[in-house]
Parts: sequence; structure tokens; C-alpha cells
Amino acid sequence: MNRTLILLGVGCIAVGVLWPWLRTLPFGRLPGDICIARDNVRFFFPLTSCIVVSVALTVVFWLFRK
Repeated sequence: MNRTLILLGVGCIAVGVLWPWLRTLPFGRLPGDICIARDNVRFFFPLTSCIVVSVALTVVFWLFRK
């Protein structure tokens, strides 16, 4: 459990440091992401981005398991 928490913390720090470059990635603006904008309400559901991230994490965890 300790190692998991340490790795999670290091991952959060890495994302924080790399955030200026990570913002420029097209996630959240992929075709298939749902965005509905009305006068005073904006609804955003990144459907395609969630699927891409899920597949990538599945592959990474599958490789670590081997």
C-alpha cells in the first residue's frame, strides 16, 4: 500500500510539472466528445477521450502484468 501511494503521489507531481505541455494534447476535443452550449449552461462529456484513455490504461496495465 505504501508503494502504491508513493507512486500515485509521484504521478500527480509529474502531471503537475508537465501540465503546460499536457494541455496542448487534443484530449477533450476529439470527434465524438459531446459539448452542448446554451445561453448560461455548458455541458461537456468527453466520450471519445474517455474511451481512448481507458484503452491506453488497459494496455499499460496488461503489459505490467506480463
